[in-house]
Amino acid sequence: MQTGPTAARAATAAPLTAAEGPLAGIGAAYRTALGFPGVQVAVVVAFLIAGLILSTYAIRLLGRPVARRFARESVAHVVLRGLRLAVVLLFGAAGLSAAGVELGNIVLSVTVFSAVVGVVLAPIVGSIISGVFVLADQPFEIGDMVEFPEGTRGFVEDVTLRYTKVFTVDNTFEVIPNSYIRDHRVTNLSAEDERTRLSLSILVTYESNVERARQLIERAAASCDPVIEGGPDIRIGVARYPAKPTCYIDAYGDHGVELTLRYWAKNPYKELTVRSSVQTAVWEVLEEEEADVEFAYPHSHLVFDDTSGVAQVTMREESTVDHARDTHGAGDGSEEPVDGDASEDVPDESVAGDGAGDA
Repeated sequence: MQTGPTAARAATAAPLTAAEGPLAGIGAAYRTALGFPGVQVAVVVAFLIAGLILSTYAIRLLGRPVARRFARESVAHVVLRGLRLAVVLLFGAAGLSAAGVELGNIVLSVTVFSAVVGVVLAPIVGSIISGVFVLADQPFEIGDMVEFPEGTRGFVEDVTLRYTKVFTVDNTFEVIPNSYIRDHRVTNLSAEDERTRLSLSILVTYESNVERARQLIERAAASCDPVIEGGPDIRIGVARYPAKPTCYIDAYGDHGVELTLRYWAKNPYKELTVRSSVQTAVWEVLEEEEADVEFAYPHSHLVFDDTSGVAQVTMREESTVDHARDTHGAGDGSEEPVDGDASEDVPDESVAGDGAGDA
């Protein structure tokens, strides 16, 4: 007969043995069920679904604290995506373990598979590495307006480790790999200060009042709503530029004086609209009669001297020309030159040769 501590241990082990009986039976039944086709897959899928549900609640719970912790919205998005992926992978590993799959074999298989398809995955890995640099260098942020070398312009919609999504001004989406962004120049049009400077070239004749033209052009640009009409100078680095529109004499061209108008727009989002508005205002103010300014256009003067031969030119009044045209056109319907052949009116020696030969 057992007495003392031995009897006490036996009395305690008896309930444990009784409890282990049902658990052992459940475990044996579970291991037996795993032998049926599809059960292991179902277990893994169930764990993954549970991980997705739990990750959703985790994102909702930690979304605001993470957003307050990181000032940049793109970094906060990447952190939350990483958290979701970590939860799903953790539940996936737990599901594989519950399905009786050896994790060591999986690691070995993944290593061999990665070595085989490494060449295929290299661009993706490169984009991910470039994405890390993009997030670290901070060339732009979600909501910024950017422009790429080929002319694509739009707003940054999302930044991930693999790509950057841009919502273009043409109402289209472009998904650009981060490796391309790292290797090419990207212009951020709205970083920190949204004000942007634009220019307009205007050609006026030499007979125009140039100083008056400059004043009118500056006034016309300042009257447009999207244009900054004045205020403190705008600072860019160590340089300062006038905020109000300014018009300068840029060059003395072949056909007129070239004036260049420089002005600041409040934002770069509707550049073409701003340009059109300024050009319309300039056109209207310079077309007024009291402006004493005339737009220049390409024209040429032909000069003949004793080295270039002789040119016969006949000048007639407009009424005579109209009468001659009506007379010649009333015959068979065909039109003939009004002046006829110049050789009939001019002696041969005055037409042929040059000035030196005639002398």
